[in-house]
Amino acid sequence: MSEEPPVSWNTTAGTGGFELYFGYRDEAAYADLVDELVADGVASGIARQDATLWGAEAEAEAAKRLRWVALAEESRALVGRIEALRAERNAAGLDHVVLCGMGGSSLAPEVITAAAGVPLTVLDSSDPDYVRSALSDRLERSIVVVSSKSGGTVETDSQKRVYEAALTAAGRDPKDHLVVVTDAGSPLDQSATAAGYPVFHADSGVGGRYSALTAFGLVPSGLAGVDVGALLDEAAAIQPALEADSPANPGLRLGALLGLANRAGADKVVLAENGGRPCGFGDWAEQLIAESTGKDGKGILPVVVSGVDAPNYLPSTPDEVLVTIGGLDEEVRPASGYGAAVSAPLGAAFLLWEYAVAVAGRVIGINPFDQPDVESAKQAARDMLEGGTNAPEPAFTDGPVQVFGSDGLLDGVSSVAAAVATLLSRLDGERGYLAVTAYLDRAAHAALANVRDHLAVRTGRPTTFGWGPRFLHSTGQYHKGGPACGVFLQVTGTPVEDLEIPGRPFTFGEFIAAQAVGDASVLAQHGRPVLRLHLTDQEAGLRVLSDLLEVPQGAADGAAL
Repeated sequence: MSEEPPVSWNTTAGTGGFELYFGYRDEAAYADLVDELVADGVASGIARQDATLWGAEAEAEAAKRLRWVALAEESRALVGRIEALRAERNAAGLDHVVLCGMGGSSLAPEVITAAAGVPLTVLDSSDPDYVRSALSDRLERSIVVVSSKSGGTVETDSQKRVYEAALTAAGRDPKDHLVVVTDAGSPLDQSATAAGYPVFHADSGVGGRYSALTAFGLVPSGLAGVDVGALLDEAAAIQPALEADSPANPGLRLGALLGLANRAGADKVVLAENGGRPCGFGDWAEQLIAESTGKDGKGILPVVVSGVDAPNYLPSTPDEVLVTIGGLDEEVRPASGYGAAVSAPLGAAFLLWEYAVAVAGRVIGINPFDQPDVESAKQAARDMLEGGTNAPEPAFTDGPVQVFGSDGLLDGVSSVAAAVATLLSRLDGERGYLAVTAYLDRAAHAALANVRDHLAVRTGRPTTFGWGPRFLHSTGQYHKGGPACGVFLQVTGTPVEDLEIPGRPFTFGEFIAAQAVGDASVLAQHGRPVLRLHLTDQEAGLRVLSDLLEVPQGAADGAAL
């Protein structure tokens, strides 16, 4: 691939408050692809919810998943009800908002509130230490939003159960605290209505990762204090530009760039925030991109980094597209020759990226609305919890770390350091990527995420980091359905203290362990190399990893990482 820096230019500015810059290796190929998309009426087709745009095999699913295009107007009916409920709960002394949700139910509200500088506790984990910490924080002042599209998400149901029990034990009526967001007619809808909880229905014609502007994004954000009406205004302002069959359409241009780069072998996109207050937008875009495109052995792997000026986000590799969120940095040039910079108000950015990923899916030749490999890890976890499979035995133990590996990975290996080196030796130096996933308390051990920077430099390859089990609702689809070029490092740990789940035959500790083991087993079945490091003593085990992976000291609560 060419090492020449891309030409960058401002394609559109002002309409909807956005600016976009693009760089590419082949100007003629890019222009031809944009013209082809315009001639095929792709933008207007998406706007009128034409399910045929992604081929016959995708039509049935697409027909049920395109109503996100109209949310800038259709979600306005929610605004007054959200504001009224917030005023009512605040008047009752409730001002601490907790969101129980996974994937599409939690990622957008986390970004929306962070961008607005509004506090929100996001409980998107089954780690017992993390759950217990949330329960102990201002319980009697909490508004607990329980969000699940299907109404059957086990993590969310388990969190709901412990909150109901804790509130009852504290002498509080759960119906004064809980608020439910779900699809109409779901099991959660039925049980919550019977219990007298306020229920907000989301649009059933919108998939979870496209749901930022539905009740899933707006209810917890609005209850926390965000002006969600303004967010919808921002989306509405960019909508005409996104619906236009025009070469200047920003959704077509961004989608065409991602799709064209993917065809040329640049099948990974680095997402870096540049300037302003970081809001974690890359974490939301990560699910949208990975779960939408990572299937049939194809896809775009999103690599979320801490910022365009972070010293260790490089090296940029020839198979990466660099996209900066928040503006252009003239000093940064991706090795692939493909790059973009996107600056837009948050509501506009949500809609822009949704259009762009739908367009990229058409260019790549996949259905961007299904997630065929997500269920496999869930089933593997259920099998373990129900006794259908036995917990694996470690290959060996090195101090406070038990070491597990996929078949053949650890032959002749007897130390943690050698195990990590062996895994990294399996990494394809031209096409491969490393995924680090940690099934731990992400608040107490936030600094563990710094291993991404170190390992990216050590390997010279794209490296991702995800907290389990939340990434299972995001990049988990890509890991199994995308190109078979990843290697996987799992970190699990024995919890400081387990936590019972009322009415369930398993604990949170047992649940998160089953999720980690289930995911590893499915990856191994797909031929992916997997190394799991289980910390039998979290504090001591994290010190081992800190020394081995050169992670800075100083995590929350004085933890080693």
